[in-house]
Amino acid sequence: MKGIIFAEFLELVENTFGLDVCQKMLDENKNDGAYTSVGTYDHKDLIKLIISLSKLTGISVEELQRIYGQSVFNTLYNSLPGLEGKADSTFSFIESVEEYIHVEVKKLYPNANPPSFDFISTSKTQLIMDYQSARCMSHVCLGLIQGCAEHFGENINIEMEPITADESQVRFTITCLE
Repeated sequence: MKGIIFAEFLELVENTFGLDVCQKMLDENKNDGAYTSVGTYDHKDLIKLIISLSKLTGISVEELQRIYGQSVFNTLYNSLPGLEGKADSTFSFIESVEEYIHVEVKKLYPNANPPSFDFISTSKTQLIMDYQSARCMSHVCLGLIQGCAEHFGENINIEMEPITADESQVRFTITCLE
């Protein structure tokens, strides 16, 4: 997992919960918090940080993942060149993620293993897709979808249905409410 993900997470924790909570979370994991945006790190380290933050704040791991995904969308969107104008809505952006973003990520980082999407059905008002990731962080995906809708100024409803017990596969039903 790229360092930008870790750096953004630490910034969110510090801005939302304060420097003391951020430091306690790092200390509990014997982590110095030194991540470079282009470095590659084990995603399990992020999961450990989220679990510690959950214990410190009383907020569930799933909710913290969702909050993080929602908050990091614009940073990730702005970090990849040439995305502006490629999509004009939440649905068109999600449908283009593998074609534009994951292809670019793999060009920049050949060893990257981004999640995949299998589109089940699409209409003007509803998108149904299966999300699959070995990292089992589907609630981050949920937050990213919410951040995407905010970016495009759309009001959506998202239903999440785990396909596997570990949530490495989840079906998202996204409905446009406007």
